[in-house]
Amino acid sequence: MDQGAVDTGSARADAAVDSAAPETPGVAVTTETPEPAPARRRSRLGLDLTLLGIVGVLLVGAVGAGGAVLYREFYSASAFVERYLGLLADGHAADALALPGVSIDSADLAASGMPGTASDALLRRAALAALTDVHAVSEVDDGVITRVTMAYTSGGHSGRSTFEVERDGWIGVAPSWRFVTSPLALVELTVRGAMSFSVNGFAIDKRQVSGPDADPLAPLPMLVFSPGLYSITVDTPISASPGVAVLSDAPMRTVPVEIQADPTPEFIDVVQQRVDEFLTGCATQDVLQPSACPFGYPVQDRIVKPPTWSIVQQPTVAVEADGAHWRIPATTAVAHIEVDIRSLFDGSVRSVSEDVPFTVTGRIEVLPDGTASITVTG
Repeated sequence: MDQGAVDTGSARADAAVDSAAPETPGVAVTTETPEPAPARRRSRLGLDLTLLGIVGVLLVGAVGAGGAVLYREFYSASAFVERYLGLLADGHAADALALPGVSIDSADLAASGMPGTASDALLRRAALAALTDVHAVSEVDDGVITRVTMAYTSGGHSGRSTFEVERDGWIGVAPSWRFVTSPLALVELTVRGAMSFSVNGFAIDKRQVSGPDADPLAPLPMLVFSPGLYSITVDTPISASPGVAVLSDAPMRTVPVEIQADPTPEFIDVVQQRVDEFLTGCATQDVLQPSACPFGYPVQDRIVKPPTWSIVQQPTVAVEADGAHWRIPATTAVAHIEVDIRSLFDGSVRSVSEDVPFTVTGRIEVLPDGTASITVTG
C-alpha cells in the first residue's frame, strides 16, 4: 500500500514536469521578464519636463530680449531724445516744443545768461531746416543724469549733439523722461543794411521782433531749436546778401551772427538816377550859387545877366554801407557855366564859358515804409 502511494506520486510529478516544459526538438525557448509600467511612465515624464524646461528658458530669453528691444526703442533715454529729433525732422515744431523740458521762460533765460526778451519767432515749422540720418551714438547714465549723444545730418552738414535728460516719473512700468537742460539755443543776429531778412526762407522784419522803434544796428536775440541749420539771407529791393549758414548744435548756447548786406544793382541804379535828376535840377537855377547844390561859381564883379548852367559830366555813383543806412562816397562831376561878367574897375564885359568840376557825396536813409531818402552834398 505504501508502494502504491509512492508510484502514484511519481507519476503525477512526471506529468507536471512534462506539462511545464514540453520538449520540442531543435527549438530553444527563452523567457523574458517585462519592465514594469510605472517605471516607463516616470522616464517619459522626466524627458517631457526637461523639454519643457528648455522651452521655458528659451521663451524667457526671447521675452527678455524683446523687452530690452522694446525698452530701447520706445522707453529709453535715447528713444526720448530721438523722438525730439524726429519731431524736428518731420517739421512738428509745436510738438517738439511741448516735450518736457524744452520750453523755457524769461527766468530760465536769465539764469543761463541770455536776454529774457529773446524772440520765439523761429520756433515754428516754417523756419526749420531738413534733419536726416538721426541715430543715437551713446547713452551714459551717472545715476541722476543721462547724457545722450545723437548724430544727424542737416542741410548736408553732419553733426553731433549731447543732451542731458532725467527720469520724470513712470508710464506704467516704463520710465518717462524730460530734458534737464532745454535743447533750445540762441542766435544773436545783427543785420546791417536791411530791416528785413529771412531765416530758412521764413521772412522776418526787425520791427516785428523789437517793435516799430527798433534800433537797426541792435542785435536780435532769437531762440532756435538745437540741433538745426539756419540759413540767414537778405533779399530786398534795396539790399541783399549771400546766405550765412549757422549750425546750432549745443543746447542753451549763444551763437553770434553778423551780416552786412550789400546794395543791389537795382538800388544803385535808382540812386544814380535820383542824383542825376537832382543835379540836373540844380542846373536850372540861374544863379551863381545854386541853392543846396554842390557846385557854384563865385565872382567879385557884377554879372550882366543870369548865368546858364548845364551838367556835362554826371558823377558815377557808388553806394556803401553806413551803419544802419547807406552813403554815397565822394565822386567827381563837372558842370558848365555860361555867364557875362562886368568889371567893377573899368566896366568892361567878359564872357565866361567854363567847366566847373565839383565833388558829390551823399547819405541815404531807409525810412520805415521801405522808401529811401537821399541827401546829396558836396
